[in-house]
Amino acid sequence: MAAPSVEVGAPKRRRRGRRSRRKEKVVPLWRELPMLAVIALALALLIKTFLVQAFYIPSGSMEHTINVGDRVLVDKFSPWFGWTPERGEVVVFPDPGGWLGDKKSDDPPPGLKQIKQGLVFVGMLPSDDEQDLIKRVIGVGGDTVACCDPSGRITVNGVPLDEPYLYRGNAPSEKRFSVTVPKGRLWVMGDHRGDSADSRAHMDRPYQGTIPESDVVGRAVVVAWPFGRAHRLPVPETFGNKALSVAIPPPTPVVMGMVGAVPLVLLRRRVRSRRRMPDPWGRHRPGNVRGTGRKSSRQSCGQPVDSPDRVPSGLHGYEEAPWGKS
Repeated sequence: MAAPSVEVGAPKRRRRGRRSRRKEKVVPLWRELPMLAVIALALALLIKTFLVQAFYIPSGSMEHTINVGDRVLVDKFSPWFGWTPERGEVVVFPDPGGWLGDKKSDDPPPGLKQIKQGLVFVGMLPSDDEQDLIKRVIGVGGDTVACCDPSGRITVNGVPLDEPYLYRGNAPSEKRFSVTVPKGRLWVMGDHRGDSADSRAHMDRPYQGTIPESDVVGRAVVVAWPFGRAHRLPVPETFGNKALSVAIPPPTPVVMGMVGAVPLVLLRRRVRSRRRMPDPWGRHRPGNVRGTGRKSSRQSCGQPVDSPDRVPSGLHGYEEAPWGKS
């Protein structure tokens, strides 16, 4: 009787595979750290450029909404999708020219300065020496912003603003003004009106102190540092008043031309549609004679083509049948 066969190769293969797995070298962590650092810096640069950037606040023009030394996070993602600043939002923008003057800052030691500049460049540290400003949008293109109503309040399109965010003890404005904001520009003011060189201080310049929408870096959405003061920066309720948007800009020549062209286009379409309507009586018109392939040369005199009193006759279309004559 033959002995059963036994496979002896399989266990050896399994043992060989286990040994090969044991022989795989584990990469030390210190070798992976440089790659991780490069990836982290690249991600930080992308976030700073396209998503969020931190800004250091060196002045008190927005107190007490934003205090000196606070760090705010600015949304730079929304502008890529057509966001435009709205009334009540806190925005960051570069110096339009001469708003900040000559700004001096203490330079750190040479080695530390380069490290700090690199970290600021990739967004790991907020910048504290860029020529940027942070203000609240009060009026957008087409708005008329004025100071003040009988109660001393700022008005936008004639609607007074209740501003609970103002610095305690400050009036809405000590300076009287009335400005109509050009299209594509913004009227901005600081919350600390007594310590803010905002649009009011530059009304003698072109565009009466307004700034271009295209210069806005993004909207400040949150105070992130210090943690004890961390809070959001929402749009105040006073800017939710629908009456603020009742002002209608004067019609431009293009708009007036469009209004005048609409009736003409509708009239032309109506005339063309009438020409295309079939004759309700089925009258024969000069053209192909039905069933003959010939051309007719006269009208049917108002009689239907299929009338039993008319028969085809030669090249002249239809004639009266003999039995139809009186």
